[in-house]
Amino acid sequence: MNAYRVFSTSALLVILEDKMKETYTINFAGRELTVEVGEMSEFANGSVFITYGQTQILVTACMSKDVKELDYFPLGVNYEEKMYSVGKIPGGFLRREGRASEKATLAARLIDRPLRPLFDKGVRNDIQIIATVMSVEYDTDPDIPALFGSSLALVISDIPFNGPCAAVNIGLVDGEFIVNPTSAQRGASQLDLTVAGTRDGVTMVEAGAIEVEEDKMIDAIMFAQEQIEPLLAFQEEIALKCGKEKKTLRLLVPSDEIQESVYNESVEKLKGCFVFPDKARREELIDIAKDEIMEKNLELFPGKGYDISEVFTAALKSVVRDMIINESVRPDGRGLEEIRPITCEASKLRRVHGSAMFTRGQTQVLSALTLGAVREEQIIDNLTEEESRRFLHHYNFPPFSVGETGPIRGPGRREIGHGALAERALEPVIPPTEEFPYTIRIVSEVLASNGSSSMASICASTLALMDAGVPIRAAVAGIAMGLVHEDRMTAVLSDIQGMEDFYGDMDFKVAGTSRGITSIQMDIKIKGLDRTILAKALNQAKEGRMHILKKMLEELPEPREDLKEFAPRIITIEIPVDKIREVIGAGGKVINKIIEETGVKIDIMDDGKVYIASPDLESSAKAKSIIESIIKEVEIGDVYTGKVTRLLNFGAFVELPNGKEGLVHLSKLSKNRNAKIADLVKVGDIMTVKVTEMKQGKIDLDKIR
Repeated sequence: MNAYRVFSTSALLVILEDKMKETYTINFAGRELTVEVGEMSEFANGSVFITYGQTQILVTACMSKDVKELDYFPLGVNYEEKMYSVGKIPGGFLRREGRASEKATLAARLIDRPLRPLFDKGVRNDIQIIATVMSVEYDTDPDIPALFGSSLALVISDIPFNGPCAAVNIGLVDGEFIVNPTSAQRGASQLDLTVAGTRDGVTMVEAGAIEVEEDKMIDAIMFAQEQIEPLLAFQEEIALKCGKEKKTLRLLVPSDEIQESVYNESVEKLKGCFVFPDKARREELIDIAKDEIMEKNLELFPGKGYDISEVFTAALKSVVRDMIINESVRPDGRGLEEIRPITCEASKLRRVHGSAMFTRGQTQVLSALTLGAVREEQIIDNLTEEESRRFLHHYNFPPFSVGETGPIRGPGRREIGHGALAERALEPVIPPTEEFPYTIRIVSEVLASNGSSSMASICASTLALMDAGVPIRAAVAGIAMGLVHEDRMTAVLSDIQGMEDFYGDMDFKVAGTSRGITSIQMDIKIKGLDRTILAKALNQAKEGRMHILKKMLEELPEPREDLKEFAPRIITIEIPVDKIREVIGAGGKVINKIIEETGVKIDIMDDGKVYIASPDLESSAKAKSIIESIIKEVEIGDVYTGKVTRLLNFGAFVELPNGKEGLVHLSKLSKNRNAKIADLVKVGDIMTVKVTEMKQGKIDLDKIR
């Protein structure tokens, strides 16, 4: 028995030694950044607990042992918001976290995009990163430390990874750049820029801005890259001290024999498949070439269909890139800076509050706008300070838009990401509630897609806003830029289509007005994007944006002067704050009665603003009149029509606004001194009266005959 106890104690000591926590700390952007390794989640391939300020995130990285026969890299990123992290109990019947919020989905995409290119081609092991947000202070947004922790968990793990990678958020306040701004600084900032990068340079850019000029945006991106350096060095230092030895993985890469047999012949067959403006024609010729290559080589390499297809795709990529870089010819025959033909049509849908269809080449988007009452704004239930949102943009990408079949499900990460990008681009030009007291929702339906559909949704939505009569500050257009970089030769492409995005080195989406940029989303596949290339891309994007804006303004030069026939009309009035209770009434009795009588929607704000919405202006005016009568103080000489509420021997009480009553004396109703009140009037009778005297809160009335 004693021997067993000694063994148990010794084993426990060994286990505790293995679990010894290692802590690493640096100061970054005015906050302490602490990394804890070795204490939590020991079964994960890599695990770190990040504390930045008072925001804390557990990040784990795991990899499956088995290789999957897939034609894509199975990387999964989950960003798990825990409501306890901000001291909230989740809403809903179950009172527990459910499906990921839009913010969580966008954060997961933010982590995935810069990390995915840093894995070796051919990796087919499942890799999953889970960032669990456990504590949040609003001054420290958790998505930036979550990306840092995701990279570090991979770096110190035994998972092969070509990192590290890190990101910073940049604000622009009073002309000065701020790294990882606080909540107050974000509120005053002209720029919300997130930049991710490695030792080789910028790999991802995500930005929302209030018409920031191109040169200033370039300065901000270059500044951000400089700030990332200490975070990369910190990860490298931690990896040297506690990093695991990397595993050797079996990569799904075609053999040299298949490469030699397939590649050159594929290149020759593919050269005649391009310079057709029609996407369907190009794809038809490519499919014919692929079928011939597959049939021939499957006889030589039975069961190697996937590998043959991979080499064919590599040959296709090579042909497309060679045409662009050496001949300045694109797959559809356009020049490098040429924009596809554009058509615009406003008021496409007859009964909606605003609509427009925007077509650029073979990409087509129809945007429909709905105006609602202020109370119809979206209530936000996530880890941010934001409580509600009155401008919403939703993006739908059905399978028929690319000529395919498929299930119709809820929005995926792509739809949410593209919808948020367009929303960010348009938000700076949306008028404030004080000027336009409506909730605004736009839905962009992608009807056909051959690249740049997210940018087309921005253009269509701008026209829909103008068609609805929303007084936007300026029109916004979007354009997607591409890049092909070989050796020392670089080609920047304007208005890229799907093939150029897939086989190119950069997808750079830029939206803005004629005065400046309102949003950017950029993913880069090459190493070392320098200032020269970035400047060329942004300046070329500006030229393209101005061309697109001109085409849009030819259809609608400015917002319509009036709302559409079926849009709600909203009247705004202000009432004293101390009168709000009187307008609402006990248990909402008064306001519900007004709504029932007039059929309007009424929203009362805490500051006394009242929004009355109805398609019928007469109904809105009637509701306004009732509210004004409620808040109006009773004065001598005022005339009211009210209901008799009760009777006494000496007179009748008549209902007045604000829940008050006035007395009509018996002598005012009859000259007969022997008359009885019950013979002259009954409870419920309607009587028109005039205020004759007010003393010590008592109101005397005279019946108007």
